[in-house]
Amino acid sequence: MATIKTTAPAKINLTLHVTGQRDDGYHLLDSLVVFAEVGDVISATRAIDMRLTVTGHFAEGVPIDSSNLVLKAAEALRRERGVTMGAHLHLEKNLPHAAGIGGGSSDAAATLKLLAELWDVEPLAHDDPAVLALGADVPVCLRAPTPCRMAGIGEELSDFTALPRAALVLVNPNVEVPTPEAFRGLTQKTNPPMGELPVGVSLNGFTDWLHEQRNDLHKPAVAVAPEIDKALTMMRQQRAVLWAGMSGSGATCVAVVKDMGAARQVARMIQIRAQSWWVVPTPLLS
Repeated sequence: MATIKTTAPAKINLTLHVTGQRDDGYHLLDSLVVFAEVGDVISATRAIDMRLTVTGHFAEGVPIDSSNLVLKAAEALRRERGVTMGAHLHLEKNLPHAAGIGGGSSDAAATLKLLAELWDVEPLAHDDPAVLALGADVPVCLRAPTPCRMAGIGEELSDFTALPRAALVLVNPNVEVPTPEAFRGLTQKTNPPMGELPVGVSLNGFTDWLHEQRNDLHKPAVAVAPEIDKALTMMRQQRAVLWAGMSGSGATCVAVVKDMGAARQVARMIQIRAQSWWVVPTPLLS
């Protein structure tokens, strides 16, 4: 029986402003989210039951039971669309864990798209309550590869189609920062929102704008993993880097450069100095 597959791209928060907290504990965000070409790979084959297998460089520690977001997404789609058949799912885990680049959320979103095709049912919209119930990052990942401004608790999305051409270097110093731990470390939970997105500017103009924005989880994440600032310092020392910051709740750091030639050069220099780190040059999707 035919198997279909798709990529679950890394989700990158170029900005992450925490603007408040609701009574139910959810944090209010204002963030520019983009996607990188590198990602996990999900494949699916029709079956009677539901099953998940995992391989890849970061497969160790990934659960294959109902606690995995891939299977949670599959069950959500089955429930919402009244599907009775199952699927054998395979996850090639290429992205590091607890890394601030939406690995699990992107996997869940890719699974929703893939299984809608496999089962020939209408896909779930990004604002469907069943999607948001899977996690705050799943709605924006469902919009991949389109860059988005994400607000509220993740449900308020608007496309940002004016993104300049660029490439990225992703660097993770082999440390994990659990998202709840980063949010617990916030000392100020009501902060100014992101500045208005720049339209019609060059890449240099765009990175100038990025320098004026924030990631409010940077400080609490560094308290958990000081290696983050070491990685950022190393990235900012490279002349080709136009801007560098931490993605999401960390610990992955991202550098913006003009093209893949520059990205490969920067990645090579960092890999020489920190051979045990995860370092990946990748196109910026738009």
